Amino acid sequence: MKNRNLHIVPAKGWGVKKEGSKRNTFVTLTKSEAIEYGRKMAKKEKSELIIHNLDGKISDKDSYGNDPFPARDMKH
Repeated sequence: MKNRNLHIVPAKGWGVKKEGSKRNTFVTLTKSEAIEYGRKMAKKEKSELIIHNLDGKISDKDSYGNDPFPARDMKH
């Protein structure tokens, strides 16, 4: 089974949602808490973490799986 990407999305605070899912897996008041939780899940599931802004646009992506094109930046 292919790992599904995780999204950090605005949702009465901030939510962590698996790609293709209608419901959030986790909801918190702060974006940083949602990112921390999402990062742990993405590492465990070896998937990609996609972080959105309040307007829904993607602000950042982090890959924790077998990425055929690893990132050049060493931000995380």
